[in-house]
Amino acid sequence: MAKKEKKKKNAQLVLRLNKELRDRFVEACQDLDTSAAREVRRFIKKFLKSYENGEFDD
Repeated sequence: MAKKEKKKKNAQLVLRLNKELRDRFVEACQDLDTSAAREVRRFIKKFLKSYENGEFDD
């Protein structure tokens, strides 16, 4: 089996949120041995998959 080629990450998404919310999120990610960035990327991919499958259509 061929090794899956990683896509280069070449863009950033900047967002503002409450410090307490951010700190709780980062702490939860650390507890789960993952990173905040990885989990945000995972959320975005899942969201787009749902969107592309028409799950947000009325």
